[in-house]
Amino acid sequence: MYLLYADESGTANSSHEPFFVLAGFSIFERQTHWLDRELTKIANRFDGKYFKDQVCELHGNPMFSGTDGWRQAASVPERVQAVVDILKLLNNGHSKINIIASVIEKSQIADPSLILPTAFEDIAFCFDRSLRNIYSRYNNPQRGIILFDNSSAEQKIQALSHSAKHIGKDNDKLRNFAEVPVFIDSKASRLIQLADIIAYWIYRYYNSQDNRGFNLIEPFVLNDGKQRIGLIEHITDQTRLTLQQNSSDLGYPFPQ
Repeated sequence: MYLLYADESGTANSSHEPFFVLAGFSIFERQTHWLDRELTKIANRFDGKYFKDQVCELHGNPMFSGTDGWRQAASVPERVQAVVDILKLLNNGHSKINIIASVIEKSQIADPSLILPTAFEDIAFCFDRSLRNIYSRYNNPQRGIILFDNSSAEQKIQALSHSAKHIGKDNDKLRNFAEVPVFIDSKASRLIQLADIIAYWIYRYYNSQDNRGFNLIEPFVLNDGKQRIGLIEHITDQTRLTLQQNSSDLGYPFPQ
């Protein structure tokens, strides 16, 4: 079975944020232990400094901005190094990780209530397609489950998942999911925390043209062998041009 850990960055129903990102990574179920262990090692650097009576959570925005205790727990260079070390785990010899992300520029969706459904369908059908590809290429039938942070819009996503699995034409159905999405507490899952960090740094790329984290993430976007299919963009031509011309390293440099 394959697992897709996913989280959001930005708020789907906020008119003050121009972008919304729903993103994460897929991984084979027996390859999660090593990744969890390595993420915990990084978090353990900070447990004794500030997070004394609680487990240190690895989260994109707090680590970047210094909120939720991170300013007291670590200096800017320490926080930046932690982010780099986390994202470099995408490139390892222990597990095959594929990034799947939906990026929505809200001006491209006329009805704001469709932003979350569009993003969910993007990542769900992309994940389903990757499972079909595994079967067609290797005759290896696999099922999948999406795992979300329980702060996400659970009821709405469950309804969307049910509709995609049971309603519509054959080509518009999710055919390889073992179960409806699962919602778990991010405090209990390092892998959900990794999904949060991935979503956050993708969001920063599109929203702020800060490519520091995105440069470490982009090489692992899902590819079907012919083309990159894991990054689904709903953005304007102007945004695409701005990213090509203006994206750069903003803020404290990421160490190599």
